[in-house]
Amino acid sequence: MRRATSLIARGLITGPPSSMPPMHTTTTSTPLPSPVPVSFTPPVSHTETAARTPGQPVYVPGRRARASPLRRGAHESWWTPSRGWFNAVAKSIPTYRVLDEEGHLVAGAPEPDITQADALAMYGTMTLVPVVDHVLYQSQRQGRISFYMQCAGEEAAVVGSAAAMRDGDEVFGQYREQAAALHRGLGLKRLMAQCFGNVEDTGTKGRMMPVHYSAPDLGFHTITSPLATQMPQAAGAAYALKLDPDREGDCVICYFGDGAASEGDFHAALNMNAVLGGPCIWFCRNNGFAISTPIIDQYAGDGIAARGPGYGLDTIRVDGNDAVAVLLAVREARARAVQGKRGVLVEAMTYRVGHHSTSDDSSKYREADEVREWSVVDNPISRLRAFLVGKGWWDEAKERTLLARHKADVMRAFQRAEKLPKPKLGEMFSDVWATRDGDQVPAVIAEQKAELGRLLKKYGDAWEPWARERKRFVEQGEDVMDCDGRGA
Repeated sequence: MRRATSLIARGLITGPPSSMPPMHTTTTSTPLPSPVPVSFTPPVSHTETAARTPGQPVYVPGRRARASPLRRGAHESWWTPSRGWFNAVAKSIPTYRVLDEEGHLVAGAPEPDITQADALAMYGTMTLVPVVDHVLYQSQRQGRISFYMQCAGEEAAVVGSAAAMRDGDEVFGQYREQAAALHRGLGLKRLMAQCFGNVEDTGTKGRMMPVHYSAPDLGFHTITSPLATQMPQAAGAAYALKLDPDREGDCVICYFGDGAASEGDFHAALNMNAVLGGPCIWFCRNNGFAISTPIIDQYAGDGIAARGPGYGLDTIRVDGNDAVAVLLAVREARARAVQGKRGVLVEAMTYRVGHHSTSDDSSKYREADEVREWSVVDNPISRLRAFLVGKGWWDEAKERTLLARHKADVMRAFQRAEKLPKPKLGEMFSDVWATRDGDQVPAVIAEQKAELGRLLKKYGDAWEPWARERKRFVEQGEDVMDCDGRGA
């Protein structure tokens, strides 16, 4: 008893009595599988007195760390005289799938809860994206746009997850989520406008690289180039949803790749979300490469899913080339996130068929046969098509009609966007500082704008490259040359 009293006085052991039910439980009807300890097991029963058998913990009333039976900082643990080294929270992490590579239900899988309309909508977007990718990728090679990134091979992961979200949700993308934007209603006109940076690019006003889409009306936050910076932003947005009673039932989804999971922002964001709460789906597209770095050189653990329990997040690994499995997994992830007002981690195992971007040549670090094998053996579009055909929802005639319409729509939007002028030159100075109605922009902005105007007046007609470039902008730079400001 003296030892127990001493421990209480020193504050070394704290936590609830063993009769108290656990505080960390799943909030939906479908529980997660229990982790399997690697080399040790907890005691069968606990005692709250000093008269206990060796190896059992002493429970004393805790204050802040109410869920920790042994030390502050550990939710569930027990005393043991053996050295219980471990390198995983479970012996293995299963990968959830519904359809096999040929589009048939896997053994033991129940009939998926998906309507014909939802399945056809997903397939429509998944078949549209490759047409968009092909046209814009080739246009970059011809010098008609400056940059592009494809979604090739990851269509099921992106579209399946987007289909599980709702209109009021917030989407934070990384690079390859053009399919998610299209599925939420972005439209080819707006997508092309952003890639060309023309006057109809209302999202970024021609100031961003291609593929940096922005659609606030669709809850699609602006894509940013630095890796993983969207993750702390998503954690903040989820916390804001938690605090706003008018946003009850809404959710955040944050896309990132396996490479982004090596950034510090990944850990900061997941920990912030785990501690502060807020409904957020952390959706990892594990496509095997961080540009040219394969996963074998990125981490030694069991993928990205293994990190979820470390932050106390419900976690699932799903076959990212199975659109139906992704849809069902993210539906459940969304339910868990919204009901528990906390984060959920989904790792979608897929493969990046295309180059990282138009700045990359993946033949320098992987074999062409490997890419062809993935394209043929485990093609996500072919897999969903086979499922639709098996259900009697699709046939060859519909396929030909759909692809012809996609090609015509994409080319029409492409040709129109290419002919439109760029926004006014003065737009490059807007939105840098937020100003209230009637307020003046900071002097430094006015001075920079005036300086550009002065240079255009001096060289805009005299120097042929500038004279040619001015014609691409609305008002040909006159809006800048007419502005007031000191200049240099």
